[in-house]
Amino acid sequence: MSAVSSLETATTLINTSCQVVDEDWPEAWHMIDDDKVENQKCENRFTPNRPCDVKAMRDLGLQYWKMDADSFTWPVKSVPWDPKDSPDPRLAALRDERGYSYADIISIHPDLLPGYDTHVKNFFTEHIHDAEEIRYILGGSGFFDVRDLHDKWVRVHVKKGDLMTLPEGIYHRFTVDETNYTHAMRMFIGVPCWTPINRHTEDADNHPSRKKYVCLYCMPKELVGQDESAEGGDKKKQKTSEEKSDEEVKA
Repeated sequence: MSAVSSLETATTLINTSCQVVDEDWPEAWHMIDDDKVENQKCENRFTPNRPCDVKAMRDLGLQYWKMDADSFTWPVKSVPWDPKDSPDPRLAALRDERGYSYADIISIHPDLLPGYDTHVKNFFTEHIHDAEEIRYILGGSGFFDVRDLHDKWVRVHVKKGDLMTLPEGIYHRFTVDETNYTHAMRMFIGVPCWTPINRHTEDADNHPSRKKYVCLYCMPKELVGQDESAEGGDKKKQKTSEEKSDEEVKA
C-alpha cells in the first residue's frame, strides 16, 4: 500500500459514526521548552497561551472519541483485560471496527502502582512505538505531549471519557497531571508490544516507523505522490535502458 493510500485509509477511519465534533476534543496548547519546565505535572503553558486547534492535532495524526466512562464499572487493574468483555456497546463497536483484540487496564497513582515515581519518570521519556498507541481515560487525567511539525511540544490534556490514538512513529510522552491519578485502558491490535524506542538513546530517527510517520504526516501529500511518481518514472527509465541494451546485444 502506498503512503498516500495509507493516509487516505487513516482519514476514512477518522470519519466514523463514533467520531465526535471538534468542540468535544480535549484542550491542547504549545508547551514551553523543556529547559524551562520545573514540574512536568503542571500545565507549562506559554504566557500568553498558544492554543493548538483540532485541525492541527488531526494533521499530526491524532484521532479522538468522546466516550461514556461514567455509566460503566471498570476494574482498577486488569492485565490483560479482554476487550470482548466491554459493557459499553459504543466501545465494543469501536473495538470491532478498528480490530482491537487486546486490552489491559492500569491505574497510575502512588497507592495503586508499585514504583510509581519510576514509572512516571519513564512515561515522560520521549519515544516512539512501532504501532498505534490507544488510550482510553477511565478516570483521572493526564497530559500527552506530542511533537509538532516543527519539533516543538504540543500538550494535550486528556480527562475521563477521552479516548485518543497516537499514530505509529510520532514522538510523544505521557505524564499524570497534578492530581497524580490516571485510570486508563490500553488497547492493541494483535500481540501487544509496549517496548518504547527512545529518541535520545536509540536511533529513532532512522527507525522504519518514524520514517513512515514523516512520510505520512510531515510531507505535503502532493510531494509524497510526486516521490512515488518519480520512483515509477525511474523504474520505467531503467526498463527502457535495459530493453535498449537487449536490442544492442541482439544486433
